[in-house]
Amino acid sequence: MPQITVDYSTSLADAFDRQGFAVALHAMVVETAAAKIEACKTRFRPTEDIVVGSEVSGHALVHVTLALLPGRTVETKAALTERALGLLRAHVKPVDGLALHASAEVRDLDASYQKFVD
Repeated sequence: MPQITVDYSTSLADAFDRQGFAVALHAMVVETAAAKIEACKTRFRPTEDIVVGSEVSGHALVHVTLALLPGRTVETKAALTERALGLLRAHVKPVDGLALHASAEVRDLDASYQKFVD
């Protein structure tokens, strides 16, 4: 915990500093949600095909999902999403001809969540 997933358009591959974003995001999550840095795990999933409305070109997407153990307040969750979007602005360079659609959400991990580290 936290388990973080970032879906992003492949058209942003050269414009998105993913490693820098993850490091900054982990530090922000520790500060905002009292997580432990060594517990932060981020995976990036490139997405080739996106459609926005009726348009199949001219758009790029980034969506960040932060999954945390239950217990954070609504205010903490709102701060996490707001700050995650701010970090995206700092780590995704504009790409000519693409409108960037960025979003973030925080959800609670299910009670069935378990982990191990070897």
